[in-house]
Amino acid sequence: MKKLILAPMATLSHEAFRRCVARFGGCDEYFTEMINAGSLLNDGPWEKFYLMGGPEPEKIVWQLTGNDPEKMGRAAEILAQKEGIGIDLNMGCSAPQIANTGAGIAWMTKDQGETRRMVNLVKRAIEKSGNKKRLSAKIRLGSEDFTESALMDFCSMLVGEGVEMITLHPRTKKGKYREKPRWEFVEKLAQKFPEIPVILNGDVKDAKSMESALKEAPDCAGIMVARAAAQKPWIFAELRGEKLDIDCQKLALDFIDDVEECQPKEFWKTRLQRFFAYYCLNFSFAHYFQTQMLNAADNDDARNRLNSYFFKCSDDKIMSL
Repeated sequence: MKKLILAPMATLSHEAFRRCVARFGGCDEYFTEMINAGSLLNDGPWEKFYLMGGPEPEKIVWQLTGNDPEKMGRAAEILAQKEGIGIDLNMGCSAPQIANTGAGIAWMTKDQGETRRMVNLVKRAIEKSGNKKRLSAKIRLGSEDFTESALMDFCSMLVGEGVEMITLHPRTKKGKYREKPRWEFVEKLAQKFPEIPVILNGDVKDAKSMESALKEAPDCAGIMVARAAAQKPWIFAELRGEKLDIDCQKLALDFIDDVEECQPKEFWKTRLQRFFAYYCLNFSFAHYFQTQMLNAADNDDARNRLNSYFFKCSDDKIMSL
């Protein structure tokens, strides 16, 4: 069985959501949502919530983002002291609010010397800590005019600077989710760099899609799942072929409880909205349920709306795999 990994997702890959995934047997690695280097160094008011490592801290990978090599290195010194598998460099986020600042996928398009320096500073920070932490990077194919040779050259630089695992989301900077991911490039990377694990990310949402992806990239070391995990927190159990009966009402109510415990009150509404935008897609009256949850005034209102839905649609309460 390939390694199964929870992807870093902004406003989703926090401890409350990881608890939800862990209740169904969890996965091999949990990537955190992006931790901004500058905010971490400035001891921002919300950083302690981004640094929560439960419920399985030994499986955590801290994803680091930023646009300044020195700040990235100094932030890595802090993260290297934390429990977990290692630190991941966000080089794939193409959201304008990230990429336009010089972070995320911008590291793939700026002068390679600057990117090399950033990777080197982070690697040295990890080594200086004395803790055996893995350095990984999550990337895309590049800009719309990317070439295979440029992608391989970039990854050669990463490996040369000590990156020990690469996750490829095989779409370009402007590639949309409606476009099929180019899984063949994951296979090309895996064959080019057999000395490190290469992880496939993109559009794996069930056993059938995982089978299709692995036909095109049989040499990848693992599968990273993002949006499908938000919709189905039991996705990893499903991919392992396990049989489950899922109490969908209890799952949702437990998630609200965990958000209250693991997130600042200022984040409660947006974290619930983000989760239920995906989770409600599982059910018979998905759009109605989704609208109900997105319009909830507060957490208690969300609970009431949940209970009302499952009272009216009792057949949706238990889902069997």
